This record gives sequence, C-alpha cells and structure tokens, in this order.
Amino acid sequence: MKKSVEEDVFIPLYPKSTVEDKSSLRSKFQERRFWSAVKLLSNVVRWDGIVQEDKVRDLGLSKLLNRYLLLNILNTPPGPNNIEKCKKVVGCLPERWFQDLKGGSTLPELLNFSQHLLQ
Repeated sequence: MKKSVEEDVFIPLYPKSTVEDKSSLRSKFQERRFWSAVKLLSNVVRWDGIVQEDKVRDLGLSKLLNRYLLLNILNTPPGPNNIEKCKKVVGCLPERWFQDLKGGSTLPELLNFSQHLLQ
C-alpha cells in the first residue's frame, strides 16, 4: 500500500484556465487521476482493523488525502463537482475513527479538509 501511495499516485495541477473547460484533455486526465486516488483511499482505509490504525491513517489521510486529494479539491471551483468530491472522500472514512471525538472536533489529519468543508 505504501508503495502505491508513494509511487503510483499522480494528480497533475494545471492552471485554472486550463481545467475550467471540462471537455479539455487536461481536465479529463486530472479528473481520472483524482478518482483513481479516491479509489485507492477507499482501499487503504478498508485495511483498518487489520493493519495498525496509525499506519492506515498515515497512508490514507496524511499522505493520500492531504498530499494529493486535498490539493485537487481546493483547486476545484465551488459547486456540485466539489461537493461530490468531498462526499466521496468522507464516505471512505471509517466511522469508528470519529466515535471518541467530542462535538466540534476532528482528527488532526483532517483539520485542513474540515476547514474546507466548513467554508
């Protein structure tokens, strides 16, 4: 899993003007790479309970979400596409990670993502 996250994930960042046209090849490529990384996130967090939780959280949240996915989400204009991306990421996260949190708090690895959701 670590090798996949570190070596196989690539989401290019193009200028906004380049990807605003959803029919452009760059925009389509960037979207495919994003959804591929979301699928990898889903697969990584499924190992929760089998592999040590700190390892799964490091790979899934610190490396994959914060290093790759969040950059793409932050560069996606507000609207339905951004909401869909956020919902898919949230849907990947195991509920048990949030059971012991007090109201209004989140996991340290999710602070930036949480701030984006609040905006």
